[in-house]
Amino acid sequence: MKATLIHGGSDIRVEEVPDPVLSEPTDAVVRVLLSCICGSDLWGYRRPGPRDGGPARIGHEFLGVVEEVGAEVTTVRPGDVVIAPFTWSDGTCPHCLAGVHTSCVHGGIWGNGTDGGQGEAVRVPWADGTLVPAPVTPDDERLPALLTLSDVMGTGHHAALAAGVRPGSHVAVIGDGAVGLCGVLAAHRLGAERIVLLGRHDDRIAIGRRFGATDVVPERGDDAVTRVKELTDGLGIPHVMECVGMQSSWDTAVAIARPGGTVGYVGVPNGLESGLPIRAMFSDNIAVRGGVAPVRAYLPELLADVLDGTIDPSPVFDLELSLDDAPEGYAAMDERRAIKAMLRL
Repeated sequence: MKATLIHGGSDIRVEEVPDPVLSEPTDAVVRVLLSCICGSDLWGYRRPGPRDGGPARIGHEFLGVVEEVGAEVTTVRPGDVVIAPFTWSDGTCPHCLAGVHTSCVHGGIWGNGTDGGQGEAVRVPWADGTLVPAPVTPDDERLPALLTLSDVMGTGHHAALAAGVRPGSHVAVIGDGAVGLCGVLAAHRLGAERIVLLGRHDDRIAIGRRFGATDVVPERGDDAVTRVKELTDGLGIPHVMECVGMQSSWDTAVAIARPGGTVGYVGVPNGLESGLPIRAMFSDNIAVRGGVAPVRAYLPELLADVLDGTIDPSPVFDLELSLDDAPEGYAAMDERRAIKAMLRL
């Protein structure tokens, strides 16, 4: 079968790999219908030179049809359309039972020495704890929206929950990538009254407005802080969602947070040179919550809202390609010609 492999910086190839097979009675084999490229997939793509350890499978967001299940699998069966969170988990360990599936003692992430999601099929460990069946057919037009639940929509939702967003909240979302835009949609879904999107790309801002952003701040750095303070009578924002992970975005998040406010963070730390501005956080009683999103915990409620039309996160996919064209998807996202590329198999 075909799958993407990362060989090194700017070097993604679609190659033939062995077909997946069941190796444990708790496994399933899923034929992939849709996959996509994540912003975190670009980290290795942007790192110059050959990849340490040689070529590796890549991709951690997919949905598909169950083709085969192990003898101990009971919750999915061949023919089911299923959504796979970006990590697998057994669903029964103490961390899973506490809703932190990303810390499952038996868990892992796709493509990390295993099948990647950007391929024609995937062996799924712990199928009962991992896969979420969706009552749809393989040609359902809502599949792109359902695909977002494997990562970006659940991650945006995690940021909103971590920031304490509730009905009537005033919220700022830092970052106009797919996660930030889904964060806007998540805050709107939770009943936020005012949502300030910090972003500067017209195409992304248009989606943010569609998702519920009431204000847009295109400035960066100190200018962004000044603008947000102007919009809030100098008080700042009670609920800040940090969806980038850079030092500059963290500095902005804390600077615009209202005293007593909360920063919900899901931006994967990348380039934090001086760490968190602890003194400012201490002085203004600013709380910080968040981290890697346990999207498996959120999938059932978000799935219900997609199916009944309450939310539609699919506009974050602004480029659709075949698996063979995956290298172009990486290039387009790296060059900011696309927000998020979807691969249709």
